[in-house]
Amino acid sequence: MSKSGAHRSLRRSVATQAVHGGEASRKNGNALTTPIVQTSTYVFRDTAELVDHMSGQTTREEYGRYGNPTQHVAEQKCAALEGAEAGLAFSSGMSAITTTLLAILRQGQHLVMTDDCYRRTRQFCKGTLGKFGVEVSIVPTGDYEALEEAIRPGSTRILISETPTNPYLKVVDLERLAEIAKRHGLISIIDSTFATPINQRPLAHGIDLVLHSATKYLAGHNDILAGVILGTEPLIDAVRECQGVLGGVLDPHAAYLLIRGLKTLPIRVAQQNQTAMRVATMLDEHPQVAKVYYCGLPGHENHDIAARQMTGFGGVVSFEFAGNLDETSAMIDKTHIFQIAPSLGGAESLIEQPALMSFFELSPEERLAIGIKENLVRVAVGLEDADDLLADLSEALA
Repeated sequence: MSKSGAHRSLRRSVATQAVHGGEASRKNGNALTTPIVQTSTYVFRDTAELVDHMSGQTTREEYGRYGNPTQHVAEQKCAALEGAEAGLAFSSGMSAITTTLLAILRQGQHLVMTDDCYRRTRQFCKGTLGKFGVEVSIVPTGDYEALEEAIRPGSTRILISETPTNPYLKVVDLERLAEIAKRHGLISIIDSTFATPINQRPLAHGIDLVLHSATKYLAGHNDILAGVILGTEPLIDAVRECQGVLGGVLDPHAAYLLIRGLKTLPIRVAQQNQTAMRVATMLDEHPQVAKVYYCGLPGHENHDIAARQMTGFGGVVSFEFAGNLDETSAMIDKTHIFQIAPSLGGAESLIEQPALMSFFELSPEERLAIGIKENLVRVAVGLEDADDLLADLSEALA
């Protein structure tokens, strides 16, 4: 048995999979790390090789829009971490979900999604898909009765949810969602960006497809845009064909950086889990904080579900400051380590006021109608020392 074959036969831990999963033992040029194959097109040895490839007798790269060797390694590593048969990488998380939905859905079909899904995903489903004759129903996150009632026999095709959600860290019962989907013959999709494969593996609970904005924790350094969709070979193959038409492929250099980030994912997430729990606990006890949203706290509405299906609670904490919009902004401005920015999952700790960052275009009344309060704050802890982050927040709150 070859060395690479022996590796595949071993039962590996997640830390070992993060470093070695999806990669051959011997790489091009005898490199230790997977090389960047920086080319847009690939040559054929002769016409016979071309004919074999076009007839499906061989599998190899043809043109950069259909895949790249560096990209394939990133996909295989993500699949290994998530426990998936296959994966497909995209130029962003939005490219991943939009391409997936366009690949699966047809005119006249219907999808059901929960109301805490990423707002741009909701926007695409309600706006763009509607133009193509796909109807969308949005139900409250965690209301499984409403979810079942929204299913239309014969036309509903997909269930989409996210867990934990943004910004309130609600947690969906994956096994219950998967059971509903299977009973009705539907495809279930979970956005697991906040959890990562380190804290949660939806496929193990019966979910069909898992989405990650790899821009966040998977890459982990705030320096690339990427997305991945993971699941069974047949589903991923269908999405791959659509990606070749729409063109949202991940470029080789970004794929290389994603591979690099994945190798430290377990270590980074473990520290962010610990730091976020300390931050959430401190905020929960602070007199200037009205309410904390973190599924790792026993008082969170979905803590029992999170404790059952997650091995860690993630690096994002949201809370309500005891003040109005301007007073909350002033508190945020007094932080020094936390930087005001969207996104999450990188080495740098970030802070934002969702009312001004993601929902600025809405009126206060419109924001409140979708649950976004003026005094809501979201922090995404990075890799700085936890004591320094706690001191920074404490000083700002004071």
